[in-house]
Amino acid sequence: MSSVKIECVAKEGCRLGESPVWDEKEDALLYVDITGRKVCRWSPLTRQAQAIPVDAPVSSVALRKSGDYVITLGTRFAALKWKEEVVTTITQVDKDKANTRFNDGKVDPAGRYFAGTMAEEIRPAVLERHQGSLYTLFPDLSVVKHFDQVDISNGLDWSLDHRTFFYIDSLSYSVDAFDYDLQTGKIGNRRSIYKLEKEESIPDGMCIDTEGKLWVACYDGGRVIRLDPETGKRLQTVKLPVDKTTSCCFGGKDYSEMYVTSASDGMDKEWLSRQPQAGGIFKITGLGVKGVPPYPFAG
Repeated sequence: MSSVKIECVAKEGCRLGESPVWDEKEDALLYVDITGRKVCRWSPLTRQAQAIPVDAPVSSVALRKSGDYVITLGTRFAALKWKEEVVTTITQVDKDKANTRFNDGKVDPAGRYFAGTMAEEIRPAVLERHQGSLYTLFPDLSVVKHFDQVDISNGLDWSLDHRTFFYIDSLSYSVDAFDYDLQTGKIGNRRSIYKLEKEESIPDGMCIDTEGKLWVACYDGGRVIRLDPETGKRLQTVKLPVDKTTSCCFGGKDYSEMYVTSASDGMDKEWLSRQPQAGGIFKITGLGVKGVPPYPFAG
């Protein structure tokens, strides 16, 4: 598709950009810099990003029905008041583990906040294996743990009929599906729907479009790929000018723009000189598909 256009919109590079979420109310893109320890909001009007510093690695951000945001911070689910720059802890997980932190998170169609953990990295994607778990924060602020033995808990989303939960544990190099019960938030019957090719490298963040196809950012693969979860086939590859693409979401007025976060951590000077936009936020237009607006946390 020759009409696809890629532009680096937020150039002040993140160390580890992640969790892009479109905030319709603010007409802005939210995202986090995990190791840079900040929550950012980029406005297409001003072309500027505001950043709020936090006291631990912040790995995901989500909208909240009552206003403002919820975040995963260290091993805590927390609330963030944007104007006041105030963070309050909701609850903590992994209390029995000294060296884990949350990674990617997203809100389900019923307003529950799903997020998983991983061991702290020694170097990017190098860590103690099987230390992570997948959790849900319910609107009543209770937490359920779904399973453990996770390497790097990563991309997640739900099918358009809300009957399937899609999930990535990065070091399995697989995109997985679960049966999903929207009433209870329970998951089961795990299966792999796509195994990544060698050049696609590590599956990271993920989102779904209005045709029910999945988009997966490939860390160290410098691309986002579009997958059909029914057939397990790759439908499209969009290459970016940076290797460490981390996550993706749809946004803009009609959710026809894709935003992709990236990282610069783990790159030496020579690598960075070849990829000066590493850590930037990219906007992709002309994909010919639209995305699904994000769900707000109901608690």
